[in-house]
Amino acid sequence: MNRYSAHAAFYAPAIPSAALWRVVIGFLAASAIYLLLNNLLFGAVFSALGAQSDVFYLDLLAGRTPFAMLLLLGSFGLMIAGVAVVTRIIHRRSFLGLIGPMELALRQFGAVLGIMVLLSAVIYILPPWDMGADYVSNMEFSKWVLLLPFSLLGVLVQVTAEEMVFRGYVQQQLAARFRSPLVWMVLPAALFALGHYLPDQAGENAFFIALWAGVFGMLMSDLTARSGSLGPAIAVHFSNNVAAILITSMPDDLSGLALYLTPFGMDNPEELRAWLPVDFALMLVSWLAARLAIRR
Repeated sequence: MNRYSAHAAFYAPAIPSAALWRVVIGFLAASAIYLLLNNLLFGAVFSALGAQSDVFYLDLLAGRTPFAMLLLLGSFGLMIAGVAVVTRIIHRRSFLGLIGPMELALRQFGAVLGIMVLLSAVIYILPPWDMGADYVSNMEFSKWVLLLPFSLLGVLVQVTAEEMVFRGYVQQQLAARFRSPLVWMVLPAALFALGHYLPDQAGENAFFIALWAGVFGMLMSDLTARSGSLGPAIAVHFSNNVAAILITSMPDDLSGLALYLTPFGMDNPEELRAWLPVDFALMLVSWLAARLAIRR
């Protein structure tokens, strides 16, 4: 069986509006709508906070408080709104089609999430990982548990938005126009990597973090093409971000909801680069486990 036999049905809704100009204008328009709505949202929050807005702005940039993180994660819903408007107006189709057949997506999401939970348990329990120093406690466990339902919902919104844009909208529209995976797999991954290139925060590590994101994007594109829905990619992305945002985060970036902090920051070249091979290996194992769950 062709490994991408399910892909044709996934991108079929994009075929009637597959002109290249539509996806270029659509992506720019969705980005503009997202930025506009984001500015309106955060402007309203800053106005409501009054004199405390300057302090909150710094919290928001680093995501270092629970409220700042929940607001940041929830704001990704505006990204979904942007791509929904573009899909309806420019492409004249339902934005839910970006996910694929809903019943299939939900079933595959559940299957992959289950195996991701099992894999995460094995990773956290069995290997004697040594990060050079102990994890640093970031939040009382009782408070973390109290926030957990909201935190999980926020992460789900965030990863669903990113998957709908990059593996849904961009991949579907490119696949409807070009048959080569070098186009519909690599270009969305390159855009995804560009969005994760953060030289101000990551310093010398910015390129390697963006490279990691690019490879992750290609694996998620492959998984989407194999499965015929966004369900598996959302599940893998969700599992990854729960681990990186809610369980163990870096102290200098998006740490407001984390239970623990790593003993090094994002801009630490020696420590982070030493762990990058492990991260790449875990990413590959997650991709293989997801394929096992959907039997593709």
